[in-house]
Amino acid sequence: MIQIQNLSLQRGRNPLLEQASLTLHDGWKIGFVGANGAGKSSLFKLLLGELHQDQGDLLLPGGLRIAHMAQEVPATDRSALDYVLDGDTELRRIQQALLHAEQEENHAHIGSLHAELDSHNGYSAEARAAQLLDGLGFAPADISRSVKDFSGGWRIRLNLAQALMRPSDLLLLDEPTNHLDLDATIWLEQWLRQYPGMLMLISHDRDFLDNVVTHVVHLEQRQLQLYKGGYSDFERQRAARLAQQQSAFVKQQERIAQIEDFVRRFRAKASKAKQAQSRLKELERMESIAPAHVDSPFSFRFDANEKLSNPLLTLDKADCGYPGKPILRQVKLNLAPGSRIGLLGPNGAGKSTLVKTLVGDLALLSGESHRGEHLKVGYFAQHQLEALDLDASPALHLKRMTPLRTDQEIRDFLGSFGFHGDQALEQVSTFSGGEKARVALAMLAWQKPNLLLMDEPTNHLDLEVRHALTMAVQSFEGALILVSHDRHLLRNTVDEFLLVANGEVAPFAGDLDDYQQWLIQQKRQATANTAAAEISESGSEKRSLSAAERKEQKRLDAERRNQLRPLRKAIENLEKTMESAQARLSVIESELSDSELYTEAHKDRLKTLLQQQTQFKQQNDEAEEEWLSLQEQLEALQAEIDAAAL
Repeated sequence: MIQIQNLSLQRGRNPLLEQASLTLHDGWKIGFVGANGAGKSSLFKLLLGELHQDQGDLLLPGGLRIAHMAQEVPATDRSALDYVLDGDTELRRIQQALLHAEQEENHAHIGSLHAELDSHNGYSAEARAAQLLDGLGFAPADISRSVKDFSGGWRIRLNLAQALMRPSDLLLLDEPTNHLDLDATIWLEQWLRQYPGMLMLISHDRDFLDNVVTHVVHLEQRQLQLYKGGYSDFERQRAARLAQQQSAFVKQQERIAQIEDFVRRFRAKASKAKQAQSRLKELERMESIAPAHVDSPFSFRFDANEKLSNPLLTLDKADCGYPGKPILRQVKLNLAPGSRIGLLGPNGAGKSTLVKTLVGDLALLSGESHRGEHLKVGYFAQHQLEALDLDASPALHLKRMTPLRTDQEIRDFLGSFGFHGDQALEQVSTFSGGEKARVALAMLAWQKPNLLLMDEPTNHLDLEVRHALTMAVQSFEGALILVSHDRHLLRNTVDEFLLVANGEVAPFAGDLDDYQQWLIQQKRQATANTAAAEISESGSEKRSLSAAERKEQKRLDAERRNQLRPLRKAIENLEKTMESAQARLSVIESELSDSELYTEAHKDRLKTLLQQQTQFKQQNDEAEEEWLSLQEQLEALQAEIDAAAL
């Protein structure tokens, strides 16, 4: 259990929490929501010990193991697999100690460390790390690549894998889906639902929150308000609470008006002075209720260009990709005004390639492309923020696009994206990731396109901006092609899906739930194909053996099976020895628990029992050490026999 009691936290001159209290229980999965700058990330730093509260108490259980997702990744030469394994610091400690013991040929210590490694599930660590990398979209060949070879987004995925690898009682994840595609996001949901500890999650993906969390904590007005359920439950409960608050506010305002009117009319009258004073005291005692506010500061739109062509753009028998490296073949696509298409498909299948081809950034390798006379494309790329001029202001970005538009027109337009007053004139370099994303969206809307191509537009956007984006795209009258891991945005803005997979682009008949099932089936099929290939390869090798080689193989197999018998017998005897020693130890320890034994009259018996306890402990430890060694030999021989049998 984690308790926050009357806690106040301030960053610089900005108070984030004031006398806030909250109790969280083991096993809960909690989503933290609130406006940017409300203090969500600062609260995580408080839990990690990187910040200290100004007042109040933060009570954490003793020995709490905390894992968190780092935001920076060093450009190291370590392989992706080793980097992920480094997250399990206890595993690395045991492995280092084992290496040292082997160098010193300290066999007793080697045995105990192998037992410790087994208890820590260390033998399966590499397989588990590889599964994490696979789930997060890394190809099998990627696990041996150096961390420094990956781009920034993929390094963030490595940090996420490292956090998931670390054994923990509390897992802190700050925007874990920002650099994930839809497939990896769905996989992460499944992993987190099975996580046994307490999860604290900051996310602006409402579907992700709905599918993972059991509770929501809202940071608002420097307080921590706890709600039970997912994000949709939080919205409903908060709306009901705000409605009650607004009703109470209206009633209170009516009562205040009555009191003030009474005091104004009767304060000067001696016969009513006492009652007037009583009313004034009631006003003083009254706890002020604030009016409820749910208005969003964002109200932008995507207005389509008045001139439209039909169709806007077509592809026929188009091969898309790079010179000498086609990725998609024979693509046929017809985009008319009003088309609203979501692209689905595994990571690397070609979704971004198709979008870049439609934009014109990639030329067709073959086939035909027809662009309508009035086609005007608005493109939001995954790395759109990197194209911004950091030294320019939002207003200057728009002014460069349309020099004849007035400064006031530009500033009024930017106000709908939340850039009010002088903020529209500030350098983009001072902005957060979310503010830069809003600048990019403003530039997109300013162009009035009739075809919107959006590749992961929600990265860095908070929930309020995502809601505004959803509403803006819903009302857009042009054509839309959308790639996004935000399922709420997809569900509410597109009418049909195209599946980009296996070098093809084809209509997908189902919805997002059906796509999730398709992904599961693809994983199963890939696993089955891999197993079949291994068996086929093994069988091929087997068939290539000559008669003499097969005879020798059978002789070796028989020899190995003969070696198994004495090993199994020795292991069985050792198990009996350990069982006997443990039984004797149990009797001795039961006798040692008698307080009478520690009196002067029984000191000789105490001495004897302590000697026997040491003797049987040593006997049990030696038998256990030998048992571990023989067990490893048995497993190795059995593996050789099984491999030869395939």
